[in-house]
Amino acid sequence: MPFPETLNAKPRVIFFTDFDGTITLQDTNDFITDNYGMGKAERRQLFHAVIDETDTFRNTFQKMLDSWKMPFPQVLDILRESISLDPYFKDFMVWARAHHVPVVVLSSGMIPVIETLLKHLLGEELMQDIEIVANETQLRAPGNSLDKADGWTIKFHDDSGFGHDKSLTIRPYADAIAKMPQSERPTLLYAGDGVSDLSAARETDLLFARSGQDLITYCIPFTEFDSWETILQATQDIYDGNRSVKKIAEEGLKRHRTNSIEQGEKMKPTTH
Repeated sequence: MPFPETLNAKPRVIFFTDFDGTITLQDTNDFITDNYGMGKAERRQLFHAVIDETDTFRNTFQKMLDSWKMPFPQVLDILRESISLDPYFKDFMVWARAHHVPVVVLSSGMIPVIETLLKHLLGEELMQDIEIVANETQLRAPGNSLDKADGWTIKFHDDSGFGHDKSLTIRPYADAIAKMPQSERPTLLYAGDGVSDLSAARETDLLFARSGQDLITYCIPFTEFDSWETILQATQDIYDGNRSVKKIAEEGLKRHRTNSIEQGEKMKPTTH
């Protein structure tokens, strides 16, 4: 259900989420690139170029895809065999359905990949509850066919340096909610794991950042998650009014700092 219909249904919570490495345990694009494309070392160089702002996510992602050199159906076959779902995401979707919480996937990946994996891993029935906003595929010369390695490429969602600026989907919600009475405003939540989530995370009330991934370095307030079990518990608390977004963020920051200190202590050299 797209905006503004989603908002018109007056949900208590609207949940936006990344797909790769967030709903799934692996990043589909990184997996293909590392194992069938340019390789992990070169991909990491591209990643650092984005962080250093010497190149855009859009350009580096295009370079990753250009290195795949395989028909699109082969990509889908490999991913179906290799990618797994977070074990608690299905539980979250069952709860979201029962409580009329809209779930919107915002991805820098490609819609056919996401649809294929959700149908395979989640099931067609629950998949119908998810709105997907992502890039598409398009044919290109000389192959001009999804069945040929040189016949397809990505069709980016917009003209931004991200290729898909996820904040552009969330911003209309945030702008409309700002004009609503305080008692009627839904809470906007976001789950993500990488640099393509930065623009979107800033548009919501609380970010769930996967532990050990890139987002926790850049975005505060946030709370970390290891699985969707954590997300489900926190979202239930927010929905039921048991914990505020501020409280969850404060607890998350405290926990992150404690873990960072403990990790630092473990890395200190011992003296004898």
